[in-house]
Amino acid sequence: MKRAGCLVLSFVAVAPLATAAVYFLSPDDKQDDGAGPRPIASAPARPGNQSEAERKADDKAIASLPPGLAAPEKKELAQQIVASAENSTLDWRGQYGYIEDIDDGQGYTAGIIGFCTGTHDLLTLVERYTKAHPDNGLARYLPALREVDGTDSHEGLDPGFTAAWKQEATHKAFRDVQEKERDRGYFDPAVRLAKLDGLGTLGQFIYYDAMVLHGPGTGPHGFYGLREAALKEADTPAQDGREKAYLDVFLDLRRKAMKSKNPDRDTTRIDTAQRQFLYDGNLSLKTPLTWKVYGETFRIPG
Repeated sequence: MKRAGCLVLSFVAVAPLATAAVYFLSPDDKQDDGAGPRPIASAPARPGNQSEAERKADDKAIASLPPGLAAPEKKELAQQIVASAENSTLDWRGQYGYIEDIDDGQGYTAGIIGFCTGTHDLLTLVERYTKAHPDNGLARYLPALREVDGTDSHEGLDPGFTAAWKQEATHKAFRDVQEKERDRGYFDPAVRLAKLDGLGTLGQFIYYDAMVLHGPGTGPHGFYGLREAALKEADTPAQDGREKAYLDVFLDLRRKAMKSKNPDRDTTRIDTAQRQFLYDGNLSLKTPLTWKVYGETFRIPG
């Protein structure tokens, strides 16, 4: 995954979001958009500084909403769409053993969500896996992973690390921990914040894909930074804004961030996938779906 900057994911996962919310029913709630009652966020949400009472209030309100992207069939769909952009396949479960250096300055990219040796999340994954399974084949690389964290270096990892990763991916326990870390660091916080912003299932997916691609950073090219920039240009549904207009702005900012370092970078995951769903008015991300990424057409039947 080409993340914009490095952020300690363990911090993001354990730190609550700075959002207090109250809820009301708007006219748009009658639409089948997967969002339900609209939460009003009182402040931009980013890692940290939410009180326990505020978090519990948000948890209670979110629990009353439709599952949206967290529904099993929608979550499966989300993984397939992300895999189409990341690995040119719908078979996301076939990527547990994937590992290569894609020359993006973040070292090795591996697994179902593109954990990177240079962005701390791969290190966190191996540390957590080793705590539960100390005799695993990746444990001996932990000192090297700590040394290369935040860099693109392979020092101490070559030549055996890639083979060890692929071998470990044959074990169910390692596959399970990849899914758990994907949810903890990416899926759960993205869907939670999207619901607090009053977004339907498509909006929840757009947040999730942004979290995956840009990383959970607070800088201008990280997920939280992009969301805060979007809030300066448009209101969320939770702020009585129009969902399509807000998401259009958010996608514009994502596209700009993707092009900022490389003007030739392919942005079809936005242009001919997510934006297409948005312009079709498919806020519930209903199937059947057809989209293109890198010129290749993908289809999921109804």
